[in-house]
Amino acid sequence: MSVKYILAFFESLLLVSFLVSLPFINFGNITGVFVCLMLMLITLRPGLVRSVWKSTAGRIAVIAVLLICLVSAGFAGFCTVKMLHAMSRDNESPSAVIVLGCQVRGERPSKMLRFRLDKAVEYLNEHKELPVIVSGGKGDDEAISEALCMHNYLIDQGIDESRIIMEDKSTTTDENLEFSFEILDKMGLPRSIVLVTDGYHQYRAQLIAEKHGAQTIGAQSASTELRFIPTYWVREWFGIFQQLFLK
Repeated sequence: MSVKYILAFFESLLLVSFLVSLPFINFGNITGVFVCLMLMLITLRPGLVRSVWKSTAGRIAVIAVLLICLVSAGFAGFCTVKMLHAMSRDNESPSAVIVLGCQVRGERPSKMLRFRLDKAVEYLNEHKELPVIVSGGKGDDEAISEALCMHNYLIDQGIDESRIIMEDKSTTTDENLEFSFEILDKMGLPRSIVLVTDGYHQYRAQLIAEKHGAQTIGAQSASTELRFIPTYWVREWFGIFQQLFLK
């Protein structure tokens, strides 16, 4: 078997890793599918690149694409290192736990939100002195706010209701943290927190928390369903780029 077919085989496996997240669609799997298809085309039809290279305009275009790819790969590598490091960030003296919300199905948490809440329950049972802010408003397709859904779930899991504070106005991660810090300020607590969210999301969430004046930050990272990891990971690169350079 020739090298190009071996490469195409691995590229097709990578393509499948993005396709398995369908019918869910976002920048992550759109980008992943596009890149995989382009790689497969170049691998299986190298003559296309050679034909483009023959003209001056074609050479400029190829060089420009290569430079964009190199810069993009470098940034993706930077993001990946930061994301992996942020997953296990420690805070030895937090004043509160903040759980970031996500999709609610009816009045029950989605699988992703349930994973976050289960991670929060585990940590809260080990740190019974800490209050927890559950942060998330009500989307147009949700029967109740994410905060109320999380509140109810934590109580069902045995967390004392007196420890749970709802922040039910936010619609973005930025607002999650801004409004949660306002609650901490009213309670007279320092902005020293443990963030509960998916592992891939921790780095960007911590950047936002620091922007809003977080003093110290720890991470409790929930697992992400396997078939969504490539899609959400790539999408997060776009989110980090926006957070670092466009805000």
